[in-house]
Amino acid sequence: MIDAVSLVQALVRRPSVTPTDAGAMDVLEQVLAGLGFVCRRMRFGEVENLYARRGAASPHLCFAGHTDVVPVGDLGQWTHSPFEADIAGGAVYGRGAADMKGAIAAFTAAAAGVLDAGPLAGSLSFLITGDEEGPAVDGTRRVVEALKASGEIIDHCIVGEPSSATVLGDMMKIGRRGSLNAWITIEGVQGHVAYPHRAANPARVLVRLLERLQSHRLDDGYPQFQPSNLEITDIAVGNPATNVIPARAEARVNIRFNPAHSGETLTRWLQEHCKAAEMDFQGRAHLRVSVSGEAFLTTPGPFTDLVSEAVRAETGLEPELSTTGGTSDARFIRALCPVVEFGLVGATMHKVDEHAPVQDIEALSRVYRRIIESYFQRFAPKPA
Repeated sequence: MIDAVSLVQALVRRPSVTPTDAGAMDVLEQVLAGLGFVCRRMRFGEVENLYARRGAASPHLCFAGHTDVVPVGDLGQWTHSPFEADIAGGAVYGRGAADMKGAIAAFTAAAAGVLDAGPLAGSLSFLITGDEEGPAVDGTRRVVEALKASGEIIDHCIVGEPSSATVLGDMMKIGRRGSLNAWITIEGVQGHVAYPHRAANPARVLVRLLERLQSHRLDDGYPQFQPSNLEITDIAVGNPATNVIPARAEARVNIRFNPAHSGETLTRWLQEHCKAAEMDFQGRAHLRVSVSGEAFLTTPGPFTDLVSEAVRAETGLEPELSTTGGTSDARFIRALCPVVEFGLVGATMHKVDEHAPVQDIEALSRVYRRIIESYFQRFAPKPA
């Protein structure tokens, strides 16, 4: 048997701040190999990834997560060392305890319990990355591409992100909004502020453009999704002089969008507005766009029902099927199979004194075990 709490502590004690692994993957690989999983380390750039599978038949259930964590911030504000994994007040303290080494340990312990009880009627796997909190370029995205290229088939996936809102079991994620970042640069003509007719002020054009973008109502929502929103995240002119009209003005915006849009349609919309901004202006507007993920939804059905039933059985709560929050690596995994997210309460993730209650880690492991057992009972092929 694997003790989930002890494994959480072992993982937290590895200071795996993106992209540093610090031995976290080694800890997990050693445990999974001991359980009979065939482990494949996939290194892309500076990032360590791990894909471990036990079994070769279908159905194939995958657990996905990340061992990398965000920086600790002001160390002096922590009451418990962020990488000591102290247990105090019934909780494990440390960076990554909630997001999401706790879920990795809970699923590992659950898998160990199921395997101790007998052989699997299918396959179980782990897809673990060290690049979820960072650029997310050389992590799950690259692993998914490699698995697709090799013909690997995964039927369903659970991502262990801290999906619960206030208490364990009150929420699971069945989709996420997409995310688009856009960099807008207006190039004008520099000049003296007392002679504006000899210059072309890019700041004026940028302000008007941003106002048009910000005031536009993208949509009123989408079934099971909140409305899309555009937010200005940076404005820069970089002009130290008080009597000079600048030559350049720049801004960055982020759009979180539901399935009413795509990265492509929003890019075209931004291009049209930037083109319009050049009208009657002695300058140019430049746009650069990066879509970090498209909106997606796992349609409620047998798989989401199975997860909900397991949560309800162990916590007594009916989880809300939500699409709120930021992006996660589920946006890449959806290219392989239907995916849901369920994990610990996320209230302290990325914060000083991040922690996870011991009883929640143990309860999460019981939920995961029930999911695994029910999954192979429900989805395994029936004898002819």
